Amino acid sequence: MNLLILASASVSRARLLTAAGLRFRIIPADIDEAEFKRESATKDHDAVALAHGLAVEKASSVARTHPEVIVLGADQILSLDGKIVSKCSSGEEAASLLRRLRGRTHELVTAAVLARGGVELWSHVSTSRMTMRMFSDGFLQDYLACAGTALVQSVGCYELEGLGVQLFDRVEGDFFAVLGLPLIPVLAALREQGVIAR
Repeated sequence: MNLLILASASVSRARLLTAAGLRFRIIPADIDEAEFKRESATKDHDAVALAHGLAVEKASSVARTHPEVIVLGADQILSLDGKIVSKCSSGEEAASLLRRLRGRTHELVTAAVLARGGVELWSHVSTSRMTMRMFSDGFLQDYLACAGTALVQSVGCYELEGLGVQLFDRVEGDFFAVLGLPLIPVLAALREQGVIAR
């Protein structure tokens, strides 16, 4: 089995790959995501283009310094009414975002890219439609208290595999992609690249 590098510090992505039986190293990409997003905004990139671009940048930057190894990069972008929503940096911001998302449908775009030697070999983008229920302010307060600081680690302030599932009425799309990685397509691509057995 060839070595794989995950160019992400995401606990969820690492957990998914580990549960699928993969062996890999974690080397988070050192890129300025905020600057990349600012530049993309000037080019009028939508959520799909931005998620793909960030995943390419992450995978390629690590692959350039580890040219013999396949590198997996991924990113996730939340879009509400066609506008990109950034990660929250505090509990107050998270509460405000969840009030905006309450009772509405947003899109969660998840991109994954494989690269070697700085060159993109494969990519996949998955878009999930996430419909939040009209939860009460009391539920929101309890949710924020229980979720704690971990909620700002995901762009939508929820983990669907945990307490966050209670925020939703409907989820349409790839469950693994919502968790951070379109795992089935990634595994198929890794088999094609000879990283894991066919």
